[in-house]
Amino acid sequence: MLLVALTGNIASGKSTAAAEFVRLGAALVDSDVAARQAVAPDTPALAAIVRRFGAGMLRVDGSLDRPLLGRLVFGDAPARQALEAIVHPAVEAARVAAVEVARTNGAPVVICDIPLLFEARLAWHFPRIVLVDAPEPVRISRLVRDRGMAPSDAIARVQAQLRATLKRPRADLILANDGAPADLTEQIHHAWTRLIAWAA
Repeated sequence: MLLVALTGNIASGKSTAAAEFVRLGAALVDSDVAARQAVAPDTPALAAIVRRFGAGMLRVDGSLDRPLLGRLVFGDAPARQALEAIVHPAVEAARVAAVEVARTNGAPVVICDIPLLFEARLAWHFPRIVLVDAPEPVRISRLVRDRGMAPSDAIARVQAQLRATLKRPRADLILANDGAPADLTEQIHHAWTRLIAWAA
């Protein structure tokens, strides 16, 4: 089994790539799903978040108000680091468990969708890394068009992340998503051929 990290900055097209890899036969471990599981009601991570940030982070049903917490820590480096110290170990544990399930099921390639792969210092866990990338102006335009963000918010989100120029040298495969959707699909198919060869 080949373990692959799939990463990319916001609005790069990483989710589109992940879905196509699954269609081709990969098992997918989604970090967003793992993150939701890690902070579900009655989990130690959620209790730690409430202790650190207050009961106001909870919705009426006892679940985490993720948008509210996100607004609180965005732009506040110490708060964000405190949150990451709580959440990252729990998410990592959920990811490891999901990878073991995929291994047991005989998946030839397991792709872990991890947006903050390098920021969370997780790259060393993976024999292969696939990066989806697009120029900043393209990603800003997508955030405004597809997610309804104000241009200033979109720019802030893009610029808050580690630049792709620092990630590209550490990736084994780079998918350039700055053209037509068919171009990205073709690149994904070529990448899949490489991943299957490496898995063998």
